[in-house]
Amino acid sequence: MTAALTFPGQGSQAVGMGKAIAEAFPAAAAVFEEVNDALGENLSGLIFEGPLDTLTLTANAQPALMAVSLAAMRALEAEGLVLDRAAAYVAGHSLGEYSALAAAGSLSIADAARLLRIRGKAMQAAVPVGEGAMAALLGLDFETAKAVAAEAAGDDVCEAANDNGPGQVVISGSRAAIERALEIARTKGAKRAILLPVSAPFHCRLMQPAADEMAEALAGVTIAVPRVPIVANVLAAPIQDPDAIRARLVEQVTGMVRWRESVEWLAANGVDRLVEVGAGKVLSGLAKRIAPGVATLAVGQPEDVPAAIAALA
Repeated sequence: MTAALTFPGQGSQAVGMGKAIAEAFPAAAAVFEEVNDALGENLSGLIFEGPLDTLTLTANAQPALMAVSLAAMRALEAEGLVLDRAAAYVAGHSLGEYSALAAAGSLSIADAARLLRIRGKAMQAAVPVGEGAMAALLGLDFETAKAVAAEAAGDDVCEAANDNGPGQVVISGSRAAIERALEIARTKGAKRAILLPVSAPFHCRLMQPAADEMAEALAGVTIAVPRVPIVANVLAAPIQDPDAIRARLVEQVTGMVRWRESVEWLAANGVDRLVEVGAGKVLSGLAKRIAPGVATLAVGQPEDVPAAIAALA
């Protein structure tokens, strides 16, 4: 058996996430304190008690989801998990890449929290509210979805942002172009084409100001060689070199999240078990569609920890 650990991205947040695991495992509770200290605020109070609309703000959701993932990771380690014995790779969806790097010892939890706060604010500020949009195109293959985006772009920006799985592509760009894409997608046979409730057009070239800000922020942070390779979003292939990781994290702000290809790469290279560490089960659901032969397991509640330890033994 060969396993990989995966870490969820934005959209998996929920009020109360991580609370039970923090109450059950002192090592998990310590992660929330570490994140609070790094940010100089009581983020854990927002995570555990809400309100949801404040938690969902990009600048809060990104470090919050990382905190929950690392709390679950520390709970696993407290019960005996040793990453480089239990898993061959790590991977994370968008912001989850920072969680994966922290889990693999490449970033400190404090640095990951601070970087994600900067990233969230920079992504929000890159495009004035209302000028950008994202939409999910369901039921179209990736090449068709990409063609829809290209046709809709005109003089505006409209790009594939997330290749999440078979028949699930997210596009991002100027609001007018995204609205045109919705109509074109329906004529091309999309089962559904829907605007997403997001505050900015992530993972497209409109995010270049945020990428520039992240390049500056990442330049001042120590990145160590991760204990196992990370399958990078923008490459759908593994890397371990710290300079390469730094560059890919910058590219990731404007680049497409190649999640389908990442899971396909893992499955093609011997991974037969994916363990999702953190809030929700979004990545487990996608994995079942991308690589049906790969077993999935999610770790977000205290009772998930012994099951995962047994599965990874």
